[in-house]
Amino acid sequence: MSLLPGKKSSKPPRYSAAGLIVKGARKQNWPRVWRDVPLKKSYDVVIIGGGVHGLATAYYLAANHGITNVAVLDKAYLGSGGSGRNTAIVRSNYLTPEGVAFYDRSLSLYNTMAADLNLNVMFSERGHMTLAHTDSALRTMNWRAEVNKLQDIDSSVIDPSEVKKLAPSLDTSSNARYPILGALYHPPGGTIRHDAVVWGYARGADHLGVEMHQKTEVLDILVEGGEGSATDAHDGKGAGGKVTGVRTNKGDISAPIVVNCTAGWATLISDMAGVKLPISTRPLQAAVTEPVKVFLPTVVVSGSLHVYVSQTDRGELVFGASVDPFNTYSVRGSLEFTEELAGHVLELMPGISKMRLLRQWAGLCDMTPDYSPVMGFTPVDGFLCDVGWGTYGFKAGPVSGEQMAECVATQMTPKLIEPFRLSRFSTGALVGEKGAAAVGH
Repeated sequence: MSLLPGKKSSKPPRYSAAGLIVKGARKQNWPRVWRDVPLKKSYDVVIIGGGVHGLATAYYLAANHGITNVAVLDKAYLGSGGSGRNTAIVRSNYLTPEGVAFYDRSLSLYNTMAADLNLNVMFSERGHMTLAHTDSALRTMNWRAEVNKLQDIDSSVIDPSEVKKLAPSLDTSSNARYPILGALYHPPGGTIRHDAVVWGYARGADHLGVEMHQKTEVLDILVEGGEGSATDAHDGKGAGGKVTGVRTNKGDISAPIVVNCTAGWATLISDMAGVKLPISTRPLQAAVTEPVKVFLPTVVVSGSLHVYVSQTDRGELVFGASVDPFNTYSVRGSLEFTEELAGHVLELMPGISKMRLLRQWAGLCDMTPDYSPVMGFTPVDGFLCDVGWGTYGFKAGPVSGEQMAECVATQMTPKLIEPFRLSRFSTGALVGEKGAAAVGH
């Protein structure tokens, strides 16, 4: 894509529906959101992956650190991976102090994103409610609530009567198959338009001089030298050589820093640099119904039933579930998912039995042993990772970009991402977030 020639203003341009119409006809020369420029032979930083994480990293490199000679490469189109396939839920009510602080910063950036990027990203703070159907689940909710409160996060356990007030469509009766004993309620949680987030970061980065290159597939990562094996599970820089660039389907690119911001293909990209990651890839499916009058004002999650649901402003119900129980790169939907999803949703809300599913889809999730990401430096000097996000990736996009940009610019690991370094798998300093999963993974 390319901007129209002419002098750039201090801010990206504003768009409006009225501007599309000129004397009753569609305007022919509507400016493109980001440029379409030739791929250069050399960049200061190459970012692999044109999703929220890659684009946010590029944007904050330029906006916060003045590093603009940056290329974002995507083998398809921007937002074609997990960024365009998720259910757009954001929250910060996690289990570990490290996770809570990290995601709270991300939620804060989402709150100001519309003003920061000069684009309506349709953030809706509607609350996030995680149901407890058993005594053990209720204990976990109380545990999470206490961790959240210690980190100044608005989160508390509510009883079934309060659940009913927030979501009248839920079956809170005592004779339900899975009775609702309470819930962890997180008022700051909500939803945001995932496509708008992608477009906002891409437009903002482009305006600052960053280049986005779609349909540009990375075939190899060029590494030279090294005193040890890059497969060692530590982050001693230089032990596995030094990055000199990448090889793409459009030619070789020289770059001293390469950042892996992919989802689904994270291990394949890191293998090219000789860095082994403890990650398995699984599909995650979702579905959406026909639109009806809005009746569900909050996000509802049930870990026991492996389902989460929210309703869009247009009236569709958007459902998600747990990752599929097998490793694959296939993103085909399955009848098993649809049948299980429908059954569990109806156990929560019997009144929606007549609603029709419109479509279902799937994306790829990179799962680590402790359900936390891998961020920062690797044994290969100049090769950094922001991967392994499981089902949490979209929620963490803004803060990941901000912190990875600082990591690249300062060549030091920021405090917020230090717990997620690769070396934790060899030292045993894991960050166990399985208990904060929205559904049972």
